[in-house]
Amino acid sequence: MYMSDEKAFRKTGVKATVKETKTDNSSATPFALLDPRDQLAQLLRASIDGKPFSELQDVLLQHQGSILAGHILLDTLEEQGYSVDDFDAVGALTAASIPLMNSLVHAAASRGEDLDGFIIDFVYPSIKGSSIKDKRVILLDSWLSEKSYVQTSSLVTLRNGNELGLDFGIVQQQGAQVLAIASLIGGVDMVSPEIEVVNPANQERTSLPFIQVYKEVELRNHA
Repeated sequence: MYMSDEKAFRKTGVKATVKETKTDNSSATPFALLDPRDQLAQLLRASIDGKPFSELQDVLLQHQGSILAGHILLDTLEEQGYSVDDFDAVGALTAASIPLMNSLVHAAASRGEDLDGFIIDFVYPSIKGSSIKDKRVILLDSWLSEKSYVQTSSLVTLRNGNELGLDFGIVQQQGAQVLAIASLIGGVDMVSPEIEVVNPANQERTSLPFIQVYKEVELRNHA
């Protein structure tokens, strides 16, 4: 379940950093007293402020942001029916999502759970990292929307709202089962979001659940 008690994060090493922020009632609240999900949202808002897109490295490579992102994404996955027992590994779709992958691996370890990480390389088609042979996997991106940049290491950009051009051949060759796609920030505005995956090699289409911790609109439209 979602960890609403900020003290739960302190057990895994988050240090309270007192900052001032504005809440919906315009009152100043110390950063350390915010709910962890609101803490991470504040960090992400600062990262994307005035930018059409951000790789979020300033958040995901910072000690506090990394810990928050890992735990909150694990909680979000569990809320959507994917506990750590339901999948074996998480894979980075882009270079920008490698820090997020590491955050999940370390967050799971702090809870006494084993979770492997890997990277999909589309330039030299291969899996980097731990073997995913016969494993259940969830694929990750830090920000997945129509505004996502085309990364140099892969083509991971939504088209037409929820269509993703992605060749799963590399994963399928390993005998892995892709359960879902997850992102810290998403741009799919649906009640039960799905990503329609289109294999560019043969145009085969598959729908996968899409888990997004924050919708872009909720980070942009915060007073």
